[in-house]
Amino acid sequence: MPPRGSRGPLPPLLLVAALAACVARASEITFELPDNAKQCFYEEIAQGTKCTLEFQVITGGHYDVDCRLEDPDGIVLYKEMKKQYDSFTFTASRNGTYKFCFSNEFSTFTHKTVYFDFQVGEDPPLFPSENRVTALTQMESACVSIHEALKSVIDYQTHFRLREAQGRSRAEDLNTRVAYWSVGEAIILLVVSIGQVFLLKSFFSDKRTTTTRVGS
Repeated sequence: MPPRGSRGPLPPLLLVAALAACVARASEITFELPDNAKQCFYEEIAQGTKCTLEFQVITGGHYDVDCRLEDPDGIVLYKEMKKQYDSFTFTASRNGTYKFCFSNEFSTFTHKTVYFDFQVGEDPPLFPSENRVTALTQMESACVSIHEALKSVIDYQTHFRLREAQGRSRAEDLNTRVAYWSVGEAIILLVVSIGQVFLLKSFFSDKRTTTTRVGS
């Protein structure tokens, strides 16, 4: 028995699940994209591998960006202009380096914050028997169900975090605009008030008249 306060070795089923989670390849990045800028990423992909590119603009301007995906031969697989968010799935036609770029070159003064998730391949089976015709044990089936449920929880949590970040950015942007508009209205009101005071003062000011005597 291990001493109190320490942990023993992982059970075989949990160890297999942990190793499977480590094998999965995915790139999940949030980065700043300045105005008039372009950022490219590269990924080595084997032929026949199924990949998914998902992106979303979190902050900046109209929350849009240009996206382009090319294969090793430079053939455009995906191209969208001024998209706020999108998802694209493809299967690699050949081995090589695939390139995907995000462009903010159409914007002259606003930078963007972009999130993307690039998944290469599918998660390997938790147990070798999943690819066979044999039936899974009750413990194996429970582990597979829990694994799939945790993947769904992670995906939902990511999407809700992105929505929360985008909503906070919109609220802060709206608050800034309201603050500037309030200051502008205050200045206009002050100028109009001063003008009215001088206008009313001119109505009640004494006008000096000059009389000239004409001798007979």
